[in-house]
Amino acid sequence: MHTRLIPSTAMPLPVIGCGTWLGFDVGGNPIEIEKRGRVLDALFNSGGRVVDSSPMYGSAEDVVGELLSQRGERDESFVATKVWTSGKREGIAQMERSMRLLRCEHIDLMQVHNLVDWQVHLPTLREWKAQKRISYIGVTHYTSSAYADLERVMKREDLDFVQFNYSISEREAEQRLLPLAAERGMAVLINLPFGGGKLLESLRAKPLPEWADAIDCTSWNQVLLKFVLSQPAVTCAIPGTSSPAHMADNASAGTGEIPERRWWSDKLANVLE
Repeated sequence: MHTRLIPSTAMPLPVIGCGTWLGFDVGGNPIEIEKRGRVLDALFNSGGRVVDSSPMYGSAEDVVGELLSQRGERDESFVATKVWTSGKREGIAQMERSMRLLRCEHIDLMQVHNLVDWQVHLPTLREWKAQKRISYIGVTHYTSSAYADLERVMKREDLDFVQFNYSISEREAEQRLLPLAAERGMAVLINLPFGGGKLLESLRAKPLPEWADAIDCTSWNQVLLKFVLSQPAVTCAIPGTSSPAHMADNASAGTGEIPERRWWSDKLANVLE
């Protein structure tokens, strides 16, 4: 799998990861937990490392922690989670709980989820980074209606990562956020790279265009992910899935030809029509 550098440290990160919203919220169901283990196996076997979670995602952190611990894959993974509450004391308590659920004493990336009380949490994240409890800090959001707020935080704060939505059907991030992240030296995680899934669902009834072969794509998943990766400011896309087969398919988008952004100029209508 291709990698891209985290600007703040020049550490390479694989370009496709796994989001755990909905898909990993399976409680204590052993059958479903075993299946999610195969999702992570598909990610790691393909060269991926990034697993993104949050306290907002129900039991996802606990499931991820159990699976990584069982498989001895914690050292291979890049685990990202979030703080999603108000108040300094509450934020610290929530992050401590995330560490317990994830069965680790160190988290690779801690993010302020949806900018909730970010002014309070970022100083704590910086303290934890200085203490080497976390390696990187960032902020997230998932909708273009929050871009103005996200932009203000990106301009004001020194961050290692920023996470937001971007897809072939939701391209607003091209206007300001992606250029700003590049200018400010922030790694970018992309959530909702399929535009929430509706576009992908509609495309599955259509045959792949002939030009898909030129960029080493064998599925619409891969086409949509390669569009996201055509932005050089994007460090890693984190589509969520509960299917090992879909994870392997998604991961394949991180291999082979990744065309430059201008290559898509005459292809977009073919995808969106």
